Amino acid sequence: MIRLSTGAALGVAVAAAVATPLSAASAAPAAAPSQAPSQSVAVATAQAGADRDHSALGLSNDEKLVVRNVVTDRDGTQHVRYDRTYKGLRVVGGDLVVDKASSGTVRKVRWNGNDGGRVAVASTTPAVAETSAEKSGAKRAGYAPKKNDGELVVWAGHGTPRLAYDVLTEGVKADQTPSRLHTIVDARSGAVLTSWDEVVNGTGNSMYSGTVTLNTTLSGSTYQLKDSVGNYTTDLNGATTGTGTQFTDADDVWGNGATTSRQTAGVDAEYGAEKTFAYYKNVLGRNGIFNNGVGARSRVHYGNAYNNAFWDGTQMTYGDGAGNTKPLTSIDVAAHEMSHGVTENTAGLAYSGDAGGLNEATSDIFGTAVEFYANSAADPGDYLIGEKININGNGTPLRYMDKPSKDGASKDCWSSSLGGLDPHYSSGPLNHWFYLASEGSGAKTVNGVAYNSPTCDGSTVTGGGRSNIEKVWYRTLSTKLTSNSTYLNAREGAIASAIELYGAGSATCTAVEKAFTAIAVPAGSQSCGGTTPPPTGNLLQNPGFESGAVSWTGTAGPITNNNGRAARTGSWKAWLGGNGATTTETIQQSVTIPSTATTATLSFYLSSDTAESGSTAYDTMKVQVVDGATTTTLATYSNVGANAAYTLKSFNVTAYKGKTISVKFLMNEDSSLQTSFVVDDTSLATS
Repeated sequence: MIRLSTGAALGVAVAAAVATPLSAASAAPAAAPSQAPSQSVAVATAQAGADRDHSALGLSNDEKLVVRNVVTDRDGTQHVRYDRTYKGLRVVGGDLVVDKASSGTVRKVRWNGNDGGRVAVASTTPAVAETSAEKSGAKRAGYAPKKNDGELVVWAGHGTPRLAYDVLTEGVKADQTPSRLHTIVDARSGAVLTSWDEVVNGTGNSMYSGTVTLNTTLSGSTYQLKDSVGNYTTDLNGATTGTGTQFTDADDVWGNGATTSRQTAGVDAEYGAEKTFAYYKNVLGRNGIFNNGVGARSRVHYGNAYNNAFWDGTQMTYGDGAGNTKPLTSIDVAAHEMSHGVTENTAGLAYSGDAGGLNEATSDIFGTAVEFYANSAADPGDYLIGEKININGNGTPLRYMDKPSKDGASKDCWSSSLGGLDPHYSSGPLNHWFYLASEGSGAKTVNGVAYNSPTCDGSTVTGGGRSNIEKVWYRTLSTKLTSNSTYLNAREGAIASAIELYGAGSATCTAVEKAFTAIAVPAGSQSCGGTTPPPTGNLLQNPGFESGAVSWTGTAGPITNNNGRAARTGSWKAWLGGNGATTTETIQQSVTIPSTATTATLSFYLSSDTAESGSTAYDTMKVQVVDGATTTTLATYSNVGANAAYTLKSFNVTAYKGKTISVKFLMNEDSSLQTSFVVDDTSLATS
């Protein structure tokens, strides 16, 4: 769940419910969502092929892949989101996204936290009793638990995987907010590793949107505040438990625009739910929060003077605010909270570290998007969060997207220490990115509201259009991010999404990239000029090795993220040699060069270093093309003239058009003194 806090931020509940996403709508056919097969069929089909992916990823027999959801593009490309088990235990934080061609070939893998590879623990026998772990969970909760259960799991959210307990503590906090607190306790030492709460702080006459049209249901002679897809609103009448009473009315005219009618808060809640559902379906191609075509319940009049709202995984709940006079039912709050449900059912971003900030900002982004989509004259779209509910008591909004620091606590710029902040404040840089990417930097007025957005590096950013940026971020959320993604992952994923949707040379892609630079997120391998080598026309799969050994064959070991030698981009590379002993190592990939190609160029970046001396070539690496029984060496590099700076190497291979060849790197090292040949960012590009 996510909640709102005075002086803090809107909160949203992160739910336990699991659903499936669709890709964002797009101007680029290859990246647009497919309407078939259905999500359930796509998941079942992907699960049937999980063993093949398991083998391609090099996972151990103790690990099993479990499909969470599938996004299918119109060209047949699939983005399969997996969870994992290890020896039958659930792996918390072991999620990954596999991008697959329509043929089923794995193109890229996005491992949670960029750690990648296998999950394993020395033993699945705990040294700490479950009851002891449960006591730690109850202590961390700080309230009298109604339920407190531990489950033995493998924790792989960050760092070395560990045997742990996931303790789920349920109850109600002192401020009336319900809680479903997860506490991860090391099953060997008893130490608390991390914790997060699933409940995260976060024609009718409405209070905030004026007179609105609602899709109500006639039941007998009485109207219900319920639409045809199942969005409906109930009255808790001050209770903090239960489903509440369905709002009904005799004449289908609801509320009076003030708190003197209990229906008024219900009107705003129902309107927010209906508009949020419509936005996700009509703009992003997602059929509701759970992507199953079914709406959700909204409960109003929760508790007494409860100054918050939250999503608990299945439903929205709103308090009536200070003095029970300011219900927290404005449309951006409603869409913010419900968007936490979308995040939980796509990337599943944890509510801590960088991922917590991305989670919270995602709800601000789509809360803003729905407000613009609703296009209400009484509440025009803006880049202010919660400006109607006056949660601060002084007429100021909860957050500002153009300059987040105006709230006194949020950050404008990313830094390595950002993850230690409350997610409501670490959300600032991504909110800032969304504004800059949408509208650009500097002073401007949008819908009558004046903004003046600075950049962290003094640069100037030209906006790429809000509607395009919304789609880019949704595709990033649904196909690129995992549970512990960072701001650096967000930059890489958003640029890749912009390229897929609008092209590398588009104004939208440029805005996405420049806005991330403007909030101080360092550049990675993705660029709107393309990765190096550029991806357009690149026939090699996994060209930068960021998916591990996927698509490459040969000796086990050279493709690595070992930090003994730096990658040129990302964290993976092919490190051949460096053994100081007699060794032969190879990596190779088969590729077909179209007969229609006018040119074909093989290129890669090479860094080398050596402990050898003199002018004798003791250790060598050959770049070869294998064409049937014929092997041609394009170049030979050795310890002589080793150069630690990455240098671009390019070769004309047009002569092989119309053929299926293998691109091969062959390293031979003698019995003493190491030489390392490090290859990264490969390409076989055609035109």
